[in-house]
Amino acid sequence: MNAYKLDLNEYLKNLESLVNQDSGSKDPEGISKIALFMGDLYTKMGWLVKVNKFHEDAGPCLEIRNNHEDGIDLLLIGHMDTVFPKGTVKERPFTIKGDRAFGPGVVDMKSGLLSMYYALKSLNLNELEKAPSICVALNSDEEISSRFSRKWIESLARKSKYAFVLEPARKNGALVKERKGILKYNIEFTGVAAHAGVNPQDGISAITELGHWITKLNECNNFEAGTTLNVGVVSGGSAPNVVAEKANAVVDVRFKCEDELRKVERTVENLRKTPKLEGMKVDVTKLGFRPPLNPSEETKALYKMVDGIAEDLGMDIEWVATGGGSDANFTAALGVPTVDALGPIGGGAHGVDEYLEIPSIEPRLELLRRLIIKLLNIGEN
Repeated sequence: MNAYKLDLNEYLKNLESLVNQDSGSKDPEGISKIALFMGDLYTKMGWLVKVNKFHEDAGPCLEIRNNHEDGIDLLLIGHMDTVFPKGTVKERPFTIKGDRAFGPGVVDMKSGLLSMYYALKSLNLNELEKAPSICVALNSDEEISSRFSRKWIESLARKSKYAFVLEPARKNGALVKERKGILKYNIEFTGVAAHAGVNPQDGISAITELGHWITKLNECNNFEAGTTLNVGVVSGGSAPNVVAEKANAVVDVRFKCEDELRKVERTVENLRKTPKLEGMKVDVTKLGFRPPLNPSEETKALYKMVDGIAEDLGMDIEWVATGGGSDANFTAALGVPTVDALGPIGGGAHGVDEYLEIPSIEPRLELLRRLIIKLLNIGEN
């Protein structure tokens, strides 16, 4: 099989355009411009582009198909949003230094969006008499747990035989075999304010209740089982001489199995129902949720297919488990054989030094391309 010859200069030019557009999760206007850019690429390729808007606070999501069939042979997923606020591009736009490209979202995951596109473009599916049905799903809120697009992604996954997610490979080139589940809570405490020096006995301190919760929640940590709970953001009170009426906590939970999740949920519910301080009101809201990605036997067979293709290409592939989540968590939880982190190699995601290894673009694209060809039995064009 001959390798596809990528026009790397064109790829990098398109990548520069994508990276130099702010598209934080809370920037619908910026994400709309990314969606327009990607949609135009697929439209020019003759594919069908549908724009979905699931919430006024979120950017559009693209559902891109090569035909009108309802069933999906392969679902490819990517996200157009980044974690960076508007104005970041002005501070540090796309740059190339040696063999690395830098900029907000350069590897997580604007390069993945392009690699997906170029791999599909290379297959010339429109020229086949009977082409497999492929769907590309690009969402706008992955970095905030896909809270608005989750149901849509899951609806597509239920129609799909396989799913690939173009999150970046790890900085050592490894793909992801497992991901922890993620649950985030926002917890609001409402007590009664009082003067801390005159009549403290009349007050009910929201901060005291919050402190009790922190102690109890930390007892849920079970590192051996892979369960971690972090009370990451707290606030409360108005002045040192006032018994605090209000307090707030944002909690991040990571878990490998449903049993561990249930233990945490029971703890939170028991604390909510039986606050330590009488008269305390506690409101608990789930901000986001992802089930764990634990590979099925069908998914493990896909991993072996990847290993075989990589060996033919002279690539040494490793597989790692991670505590971070992706949209692969959703597809895998529904029983869809899923491969994650098929994008190019890079590091520093979500940070000021985020980078893409330029020499990894072509080999990783070829790995993706050959995996699609073998999995869907596509004759080389």
